[in-house]
Amino acid sequence: MSNMFCFQCEQTAGGKGCTNVGVCGKQPEIAHLQDELTSALVGIAKKSKDDLLSREDYTTIIEGLFTTVTNVNFDDISLEKRISETGPSSMDMNSLWGADEDIRSLKSLILFGLRGMAAYAHHALILGYSNDEVNQFFCKGLKALDEDLSADKLLAIVLELGQANLKCMALLDEANTTTYGTPVPTKVSTNIEAGPFIVVSGHDLHDLQLLLEQTEGKGINIYTHGEMLPCHSYPKLKAFSHLKGNFGTAWQNQQKEFIDLPAPVLFTTNCIMPVKDNYRDRIFTTELVAYPGMVHIDDKKDFAPVIAKALELGGYADGRKMTGINGGDTLMTGFGRGTVLGAADTVVGAVKSGAISHFFLVGGCDGAKPGRNYYTEFVQKSPKDSIILTLACGKFRFNDLDLGEIGGLPRIMDMGQCNDAYSAIEVALALANAFDCGVNELPLTLVLSWYEQKAVVILLTLLSLGIKNIYIGPTLPAFLSPNVLNILVENFNLTPISTPEEDLKKILG
Repeated sequence: MSNMFCFQCEQTAGGKGCTNVGVCGKQPEIAHLQDELTSALVGIAKKSKDDLLSREDYTTIIEGLFTTVTNVNFDDISLEKRISETGPSSMDMNSLWGADEDIRSLKSLILFGLRGMAAYAHHALILGYSNDEVNQFFCKGLKALDEDLSADKLLAIVLELGQANLKCMALLDEANTTTYGTPVPTKVSTNIEAGPFIVVSGHDLHDLQLLLEQTEGKGINIYTHGEMLPCHSYPKLKAFSHLKGNFGTAWQNQQKEFIDLPAPVLFTTNCIMPVKDNYRDRIFTTELVAYPGMVHIDDKKDFAPVIAKALELGGYADGRKMTGINGGDTLMTGFGRGTVLGAADTVVGAVKSGAISHFFLVGGCDGAKPGRNYYTEFVQKSPKDSIILTLACGKFRFNDLDLGEIGGLPRIMDMGQCNDAYSAIEVALALANAFDCGVNELPLTLVLSWYEQKAVVILLTLLSLGIKNIYIGPTLPAFLSPNVLNILVENFNLTPISTPEEDLKKILG
């Protein structure tokens, strides 16, 4: 038996699976604890009748699943505590990892999709929003992992999961916009002002709000990092004058960008990488994020230790000019469904007049593996009369480029976090309605990059809606068996990326 087995992320070893230590830095002990936690969650689901549980049990399932998403928890002590609070193991996870490859593939799609959906459900839950159908599907999906089901029945559950996640993303969209307002187009600087500051990473809007409230009037500036960039576009958050700009680029560059950083970093959700000694004393975690030796801010949300560290470090003595990957120092965000659909007449008119020839949704997770420069080149080589919609941290490959405008609309429109994929789906459906056609008949192509489980469940949602001709990369998931992949190719024309030139030629004819 190997020391561990994990193949849930895009960068898994050899494109097959991590068996000695995770490419993400996960040690075998952590992998086994995450398997044990997953097994305990299956046990909770099994005790449900008609998938009905108490609110407390649903919360336990959501938090437990999110804890096992890549780059969330590397800490054995916190994992052991969560397992003891969850319950005993209920299934042998080796029965999943060692199953027939097609059954393993389909059950892995379900498990990893559930983990991704749990992330979205958790963010909504923090703001007081939940959905009974979504909660009940967590039970159904978990129970399926330990049931003797045919490939056809498992495939049906996979697509049902995609539909459940659509409800979950709609719920999160409602939670965010009701609480913080509808995002508006906003310019965000990448430059850092002199003086004390705090960098906030992850995805959680509520944690950012609380930190902004606790730092108000203290002479400390707040900068977003990675997937927190779209927070600048929410009216309630952008009202804080000390929310200044965005530090750095995507998550996988943190080990370089945090070196000698004269400020603390608060991780609110996933995307923490193994912490380097150079900046170990300035990393703080909260919510489900945990890393050995880091100061963890508990549910009381007293950020005093983070604030004290910011004042101690003092920030840069002079302002620091910083840029994105391509040299730009201004990023645009805030083109969610409210903004894009508000300009629907302009968009439709531009398409009908020929001013806009094609829409590309180029989004998803970024990552460190070679080949992701494909997305930069794809955007750069896209026709000058095309619009690039984007979301999630994959946009950092190109979001500092200035590609100009079409009819007053910027050619690059950042729709938000991976959590905001619902916006992109709603825009596509609205355009299809405006042109009286199906989504697959629109001049729209989805070109996705994936890394972890939230991207997996978004893909399942797109497939459950019958959306075809999706390009995906930089590599295909290791957990897709040849037969399962063939089903997706035959039914949905799911296509691995090749080169920007070849793919653009194929898309545009």
